[in-house]
Amino acid sequence: MNSLYSDAGQRIRRLREIKGYTREELAEKATISSKFLYEIESGHKGFSADTLYRISKALSVNSDFILTGINQSRHINELISTLSLFDDIQLNTIVYLLELYYNVNKK
Repeated sequence: MNSLYSDAGQRIRRLREIKGYTREELAEKATISSKFLYEIESGHKGFSADTLYRISKALSVNSDFILTGINQSRHINELISTLSLFDDIQLNTIVYLLELYYNVNKK
């Protein structure tokens, strides 16, 4: 298989593991079969733009990162990944605290 797909599959697997998802959980979130996800992660199958979009969304990362490994905005992706751990009420508190911190520390 093309190294683009193989490399992307490895990144998907690593991101899945970092998020703590089983293959079945990520497949369900991306609305694909766990067998197909396994084939993508192992580099045995390619995927469509639609599948890439759904996997990216399920992992809360930019599809460019999955394809290239280049993190255009490393801090943004780290924040998105971390913030995805919180519920809506907690997120409102976090946004409030960040705005407060910014306003206190702006020059």
